[in-house]
Amino acid sequence: MPHATVDPRGLRFAAAGTIVVLALVLVTPSPVREVLLAAQAIVFALGAFVSLSASPWSWLFRTLVRPRIGAPAQTEDARPPRFAQVVGLTFSLVGLVALQLGATTVGLVAVGLALVAALLNAATGLCLGCELYLTTRRLARTPA
Repeated sequence: MPHATVDPRGLRFAAAGTIVVLALVLVTPSPVREVLLAAQAIVFALGAFVSLSASPWSWLFRTLVRPRIGAPAQTEDARPPRFAQVVGLTFSLVGLVALQLGATTVGLVAVGLALVAALLNAATGLCLGCELYLTTRRLARTPA
């Protein structure tokens, strides 16, 4: 059975949108930062547990960008980026819980790490969550 595929340009577009939201989280005061972080966590959850195409970033890319640039030369397996959404969701939730509990430094560090990962993806196409997925798959197949 073939797996779902995605346009890698859409993934980089989504990472750019994520950068904007996470950067705003770092520079806005409470309670706005928590609302923004909760919204980004929902976006990550949609990508992870529904479909990458369920993300608002994906909708914007499909609606505004892809019609202007055309179909991709190649697509990628959607499983690694969906796993990366789980990783992003985890960092967002850690950040959100920490901020809610008054552990501001922990919360902002978690957000900062997610921001760095999104920046790497948007700027270079290197998806740290995807690499983590591929590494764990290889380790799972390697006999101990």
